[in-house]
Amino acid sequence: VQLQASGGGLVQPGGSLRLSCVVSGFSFDYYGVGWFRQAPGKEHEGVSSIFTGDNSEYYADFVRGRFTISRDRAANTVYLQMNNLKPEDTAVYYCAVARSFSGSVWFSSGRYNDWGQGVQVTVSS
Repeated sequence: VQLQASGGGLVQPGGSLRLSCVVSGFSFDYYGVGWFRQAPGKEHEGVSSIFTGDNSEYYADFVRGRFTISRDRAANTVYLQMNNLKPEDTAVYYCAVARSFSGSVWFSSGRYNDWGQGVQVTVSS
């Protein structure tokens, strides 16, 4: 399994970015794809996740209403649209796949089996 994340960068507060995660080499029909982040000196935290079985979406409270997760099935790509970015959103963002997905623990990084490389998101004026 390979996950290729892209789309990070530097943006001013209030700006937007869209992260992409291409999943390849994976034969499961239904799985979860999650976005996590880690800021310097902080713990790894779940941001959002989507279940490919029914496209159910899950969000952390601190991004709800600002971030939107979506999926392009044909392109095997999951997107994270991030709007109204705040300086506290600055972190390295990772995408990951959970082969046995459970919505009740979507935020638990231990449930994810495969990880992509991180992309830096910096929100600063």
